[in-house]
Amino acid sequence: MKRVSRSFLLAHGVLLFLIFMMIFVPNQRTTTRDWHSMAAALAVIEGWFLFSYRKRGGENTSGCADVMLFVWTVLLIWEISTSVLNLAHPVLVPSPENVFDTFRESWDQMLLNVLYSLQLLAFGFFPGLAAAVGLGLAAGWTPRLRDFASPIANVMAPIPAVVFSPYLVAVMPSFRSASVAVIFLGVFWPNFLTTVNRVNSIEPQILDSARMLKLRRSAMIWKILLPCIFPGVVSGLKVSLTTSLLMLNFAELMGAAHGMGYYVQNSITYANYTHAVAGMIVIGVVVTLLNHLVSAVQRRAVQWT
Repeated sequence: MKRVSRSFLLAHGVLLFLIFMMIFVPNQRTTTRDWHSMAAALAVIEGWFLFSYRKRGGENTSGCADVMLFVWTVLLIWEISTSVLNLAHPVLVPSPENVFDTFRESWDQMLLNVLYSLQLLAFGFFPGLAAAVGLGLAAGWTPRLRDFASPIANVMAPIPAVVFSPYLVAVMPSFRSASVAVIFLGVFWPNFLTTVNRVNSIEPQILDSARMLKLRRSAMIWKILLPCIFPGVVSGLKVSLTTSLLMLNFAELMGAAHGMGYYVQNSITYANYTHAVAGMIVIGVVVTLLNHLVSAVQRRAVQWT
């Protein structure tokens, strides 16, 4: 417990030093903005850390304290190398004050781009997952269909969906439909193959008992097969959803007019690296929130995950 306490105290010592450098040490960059937005961001991050630290409790707090120490150290080095000593490139490495002030300045634009990306993600992810589970159940339960579909799925599943992005952008009627297609393909093939394998791995005793009851095919699927594979589907949601968002952001780099990937790419095109770094942070925050949301769904849907 002493090691955890020392890590916690060391992290907050770094935070206090960061705040001192931010407020009281004169900036060497004339382009550095006011520190108030950064202070508000530090307060939000600290509040999140303290909530996580208290929620974990016991020995699990060591990892949270280490993350706190890492984040505050990175921000301190960033502050010293830019605003304080001006060692980094003034254009390529913007000051943290400028990056955090971008959230205040462009929050509405960022929010619209995030909502646009999440909308495309939903349109591609949920139909892709539903089709993968439904068709995977049918293929896994029907031997002839399984023998036909499994070789195809084994070839298609390892291919990253982003490989098809340039072609889909060219042939689809709109970029929106191309982005949805990229997400659908990226979700469908891996989950389809996984569903087929999960159906095949169901214990024969369970299936033999169901056959003895002379269940109809629909009852077999809904009352036996689906409950057996459901925990595996739920446990794989986090990886599938995160991968889908990353594929979407990649696709948005290739010609979108909206979305977080477009926001970052457009900022880099015009050498506005302050907005680009802010956009990268937003993408990381969105991925983290989605992971927490999926974890909450997992805990409620499958009690032992």
